[in-house]
Amino acid sequence: MAPRTYLDAILAWHRKRAAADTRDLSDLVARARDTEPARGFADALERSPRLAVIAEVKRRSPSKGDLAADLDPVALARDYARGGATCLSVLTDAPHFGGSPQDLMAARAACALPVLRKDFTVDARDICDARLMGADCVLLIAAALDSAELQRFLAVAADVGIDALVEVHDEVELAAALAADATLVGANQRDLVTFEVDHERAVRMGRAMPAGLVTVAESGVRGRVDAESLRAAGYRAVLVGEHLVTSADPASAISELAVP
Repeated sequence: MAPRTYLDAILAWHRKRAAADTRDLSDLVARARDTEPARGFADALERSPRLAVIAEVKRRSPSKGDLAADLDPVALARDYARGGATCLSVLTDAPHFGGSPQDLMAARAACALPVLRKDFTVDARDICDARLMGADCVLLIAAALDSAELQRFLAVAADVGIDALVEVHDEVELAAALAADATLVGANQRDLVTFEVDHERAVRMGRAMPAGLVTVAESGVRGRVDAESLRAAGYRAVLVGEHLVTSADPASAISELAVP
């Protein structure tokens, strides 16, 4: 059967790659544990007195093609930090987003901000790789994982000292994230089938998040009006990519998003 959504196609590629990975997991876990301590991604979001901005280093998207193919991750990370970003997100998926681990390592070395590895985690080795390349947080997409995988991957992340952002799209996935004891949860505004932004769903999901979570609105944030609406819905942070990488002044764009 042909893949049904953009996510199906991307996950099929990543699962095929993971199936061919013969590296010993216990060795990777030991190496990941031995790295320097992470910078504290969730803590940085929670401490922010304003709506925290997770500013993304993103070269392209599957639906729109190149956004900023020739971006300089070092210069962009410094612009983001100067503009008041709380954290960074860096795409490391090469075939679909044009990213790389090198982008992440360069961006992280250029500033003091905690960094999310934005990729498609389908294997515990992916979590270790994230820590080994210097990431402070890893993305776990609830729609891509069954309940056992989600619980196991959260445990591996805790074991190697990296935060995990669990991405959900609806109330069913939120329930799965909560059942797995996720504490950092993001609601993706982008529909998995149409790839269109559904801002009202993000607002609904924000209001459904229980107290005590660190909550993030992901994708499709287009400016201050969106940021204010998401802040009112209870989000602690927004993750913003396209709006920033296509801006003539990313630092100023971040300042507009960081609403009280």
